[in-house]
Amino acid sequence: MFNYAMAIAGQTTQGATGMSIMMLIAYIVIFGGFIYLVMIRPQKKEQKRLNAMLDAMECGDTILTSSGFYGTVIDITDDTVIVEFGSNKNCRIPMQKSAIVQVEKDEE
Repeated sequence: MFNYAMAIAGQTTQGATGMSIMMLIAYIVIFGGFIYLVMIRPQKKEQKRLNAMLDAMECGDTILTSSGFYGTVIDITDDTVIVEFGSNKNCRIPMQKSAIVQVEKDEE
């Protein structure tokens, strides 16, 4: 009789352990989905928007750099642009496209 009672107790413990493992897996999946929706998806959308903005950039557009300077695009290559800053036409600086945070189209 003692072995029978131990067998019943063992089955109950195994059932509870199996259920808690399933709950743990469910919590991990739910937490992973939450992280994706809150952090990863908005970041991907912002990156797509930034890439589309940089692809649509043309010579003559006014840009804002990540350091806060406004300038006019003079020339565009694959990953760099030459930007003219201020009213001084001799101040032309090459910079990476990744330093551009905003593009305003030329009104002409």
